[in-house]
Amino acid sequence: MEAIGEVTHALPYRLLAPFRLLIETSSDSDPVDAVIFVGLSLVLGIACRHVLSGTRVPYTVALLIIGIALGSLEYGSNHKLGKLGDGIRLWAEIDGDLLLAVFLPALLFESAFSMEVHQIKRCMAQMILLAGPGVLISTFCLGLALKLTFPYDWSWKISLLLGGLLNATDPVAVVALFKELGASKKLSTIIEGESMMNDGIAIVVYQLFYKMVLGQSFTWATVIEFMAKVSLGAVGIGIAFGIASVLWLGFIFNDTVIEIALTLAVSYIAYFTAQLGIDVSGVLAVITLGMFYAAYGKTASKGGSQQCLHHFWGMVAYIANTLIFILSGVIIAKGVLVDSKTFVNHGYLWGYLVLLYVFVQVSRCIVVGVLFPFLQYFGYGLDLKETAILIWSGLRGVVALALSLSFKNSSVSLTTINSETRSLFVFFTGGIVFLTLIINGSTTPFILHFLGMDKLSATKRCILDHTKYKMLKKLEAFEDLGDDEELGPADWPTVKRNIANLNTLEEGNLDPHSASENEGNLDPTNLKYIRIRLLNVVQAAYRRMLDEGRITQATAKILMQSVDEAIDVASHEPLCDWKGLKAIVNFPNYYKFLQTRMFPQKLVTYLTVKRRESACYICAAFLHAHRIAQRQLHDFLGDSSITSIVINESVAEGEEARKFLEDGRQKFPEVLRDVKTRQVTYSVLNHLLDYVQNLEKDGLLEETEMLHLHDAVQTDLKKLSRNPCSVHSFLGALP
Repeated sequence: MEAIGEVTHALPYRLLAPFRLLIETSSDSDPVDAVIFVGLSLVLGIACRHVLSGTRVPYTVALLIIGIALGSLEYGSNHKLGKLGDGIRLWAEIDGDLLLAVFLPALLFESAFSMEVHQIKRCMAQMILLAGPGVLISTFCLGLALKLTFPYDWSWKISLLLGGLLNATDPVAVVALFKELGASKKLSTIIEGESMMNDGIAIVVYQLFYKMVLGQSFTWATVIEFMAKVSLGAVGIGIAFGIASVLWLGFIFNDTVIEIALTLAVSYIAYFTAQLGIDVSGVLAVITLGMFYAAYGKTASKGGSQQCLHHFWGMVAYIANTLIFILSGVIIAKGVLVDSKTFVNHGYLWGYLVLLYVFVQVSRCIVVGVLFPFLQYFGYGLDLKETAILIWSGLRGVVALALSLSFKNSSVSLTTINSETRSLFVFFTGGIVFLTLIINGSTTPFILHFLGMDKLSATKRCILDHTKYKMLKKLEAFEDLGDDEELGPADWPTVKRNIANLNTLEEGNLDPHSASENEGNLDPTNLKYIRIRLLNVVQAAYRRMLDEGRITQATAKILMQSVDEAIDVASHEPLCDWKGLKAIVNFPNYYKFLQTRMFPQKLVTYLTVKRRESACYICAAFLHAHRIAQRQLHDFLGDSSITSIVINESVAEGEEARKFLEDGRQKFPEVLRDVKTRQVTYSVLNHLLDYVQNLEKDGLLEETEMLHLHDAVQTDLKKLSRNPCSVHSFLGALP
């Protein structure tokens, strides 16, 4: 029995043996221990995401609480965490500048790259207002409040320094939160863009007041010069790196690994070049780079490469978010528990933290209130509900925390800024990060729900019901799957019962779309949504044509931009995506001047043929995409009155494009024939690629044989993509 007892007593230790390395106390920390913290953070993040899926609790808020718990266990209790604790301490001691350099380039690039360029253009004025004048107004409001109400006898420069530091509205926190909540695209674009730009401008303001604290004197002229240099210089760096890397992407053909590696490398190189090499804002440089890629880089990657690129950056953002919020929680816990002597000297510190949180919210209200007339005028405008969310979304996060850590660890002499002030900066910053994430972050879903901003409109609900109805009808096509030569028939009634999401609709046996025919179907809102659905199909068709090689990158960009502009006015105008293409298809007046004898005839002919070829690509793609959209919309919604109206608008849109191509067949048939020849060549080569790959999947070809044939076809595709149309044949025919 004693032996059995010994075995039983030893069993838990044997079970814990694999984890003993994590909990044993070590005398000396090893840099390798930092990897343990990364692994544990990712596991906790995965578990947290899994548990919280389907709830209203924001993922980032939960991560921050987990980080505070880990930091409290390590720094605030007698139960040390062994090697895991060593890893926590290694990460908690990270330099603020290093923290920004490791995480921000990837996170900012992913956020800017995932934005829609048309939304960026429309909302740019609102973003600049909030991130420019908004940051300055808020900085002075907070600096004034700190100087007049806090009992620390800080100078105006130090008060404004903390005010500028606290204005770094963290894009990491805001972007992660709004992606989880599924906020409207317009509001998400404004808040994400403002948060990223705000981040960069706030760092610039912080650097300005930091230099003042160090004793440097600035006049108004030198202040403007400093901010212009740091901001505009960063924009120039971002654009320069964007142009160089996108041009490089143009020489890469269907190599996903190189495309992903290039985007990752250029985001970090741009940051370090700007921040350390030229001494401008690395944050603004990466934001500009990401937006440049959103505008010009998306069409440079095709099909699978573009999907892989987005999946990769989504994974990078998820891993970085998980690590950065858990680490933020650890740093906050460390700042509270390690610097406990600060609390002894300042008994009312927690009360002043709450007061500072109130000041932060009031300053945000003042900024949005002062700028509201301009925010309402520019871009898509703002209503009162969106304004309330805009005010409440001013979350602080790792950027402000990293700046406070950088300030605390700076090499400034204690006579300039004493150690107590440095500790207070970290405490107040960490406290504001905690309060904004816990209070604002956790309550934003409920405010969105209270304001009705997370609800589907009546038209969208009708479309969803109609989609379910179509899904129910699709079940009839699957009944043939119920009989199998090997296994025999299936129990089809049980199959239908297991598809629970369609059971309620089946009971009513009602087509929601036909039911709405008598309920104001011609309402402008319904027309708007159906027009947008058709335009979305048109844009998807353009993307497929780009992947198939039917249109060039430049043509695809022009066509997609015309759809974005038409979507903006779909609520009060008929379909008008041809309006933006008309000026590009028709020859400009200066071509008449080029045709004079002042210019070489071959050059004029080359430019004319290229212009006609581009116009043919645009017209043919436009007609093809609209035919696809008309057919799909009719198949989806049937012969309803609203469908007929939108389809008729689409047909009318294509009249000018059809007429241009008919005239082209008579006046310049060689150009049309060359365009069609290239399209057919692309199509044949792509089908050959699919054929070879399918042979390998079916086991008829070995992998090495498939790769040999695949590379041969890819070589032909590469030559076709890099050789322009046979304009040279037209030039050769000229005297």
